[in-house]
Order: sequence, then C-alpha cells, then structure tokens
Amino acid sequence: MKTKNKHLHSFESHIETQYGKRGTKKRESYEAGFEAFKIGVLLQELRQAKGLTQEQLAERCGTTKNYISRIENDASDIRLSTLLRIIQQGFAATLRLEVSL
Repeated sequence: MKTKNKHLHSFESHIETQYGKRGTKKRESYEAGFEAFKIGVLLQELRQAKGLTQEQLAERCGTTKNYISRIENDASDIRLSTLLRIIQQGFAATLRLEVSL
C-alpha cells in the first residue's frame, strides 16, 4: 500500500511559493539569476573537463584569472561577446544559442 507524504511539494511549487508565478517581477529576476549561475557552472565544468586551470583559460582568451573565477562563482555578469571569446578562444569550441517560446 502506497501512502503519500502530504509534506512533499514539487520544485516548481516551491519556487512559486518563494518567488511567485512565472511572469512576475520577482520570479523573472530569480530566473535570470539562475540562468547566469548555470553559465558559470557550465564554464567551470568545461574548463575542468579540458584540464585547464582558471589561469590557463584566462591566458587563452585574454582576460584575468580573477574574472574567470568571478564568472564561475556567479559574482559577475558576463557579456555575450565575452562568453563567445571564452568559448571560441579558450575552448576552441562553438557556442550555440537557443530561444524557447
């Protein structure tokens, strides 16, 4: 016999409780911040997979170790042009963007 735990909630309902429904100002701010966080994590994972230090990546793309660290730790906004340079020069890769409606 299965019993449901009445105290369990979906992640989406938790986010709605904390930040409101999609489309509200507070929720959109949260979503934008989360996307920036994901970019930092992605760059860190790519760097580590390539066996590069932050300093080595910074040298490849003409920036500083401090800036790479700030991006990876979500302490700095990143411009699209900078992201492209890191991907192209730092990782010798191609960046693809997708828009979902």
